[in-house]
Amino acid sequence: MRSLKALLLLAVVAIAAILWNRHAPAPAPPPLASATPAAGQVPSRVPAAPPGRAGEDAGARSPAGLPAFLPAEARDTLALIARGGPFPHRQDGTVFGNREGRLPPRPRGYYREYTVDTPGLDYRGARRIITGGNPPVVYYYTDDHYRTFRAFEVPR
Repeated sequence: MRSLKALLLLAVVAIAAILWNRHAPAPAPPPLASATPAAGQVPSRVPAAPPGRAGEDAGARSPAGLPAFLPAEARDTLALIARGGPFPHRQDGTVFGNREGRLPPRPRGYYREYTVDTPGLDYRGARRIITGGNPPVVYYYTDDHYRTFRAFEVPR
């Protein structure tokens, strides 16, 4: 009986270690573009997005005028944001704390997070849209649960 308890304790510790490592902080991504443009550069309203992924055209747009890197489900999330809900997840619309400092520093409450559904998952998944301002004036997309962000604009 004693060895069974020890084995059970070892299994619980192993599972806890696996879950802990899944939520360990990732290395910091490259810094966002400076808010002060270099001489000869045109200032941008939002920080530059990180370099595109292989085979991806950073300037490509969908027929809806959104960046091509956004999944189709992001359109649904953006429509819900524009009309103020109702949102399918209780966390949608809550304050995004930016604790890792991967977005430009702003006062608490400036950033809000919203889920972008992932087909085939029965939980929230890793995809989010983060908005800044009320009403939103800046938008960021992450598909890796806040490790990296890509800035984008929403057509008005």
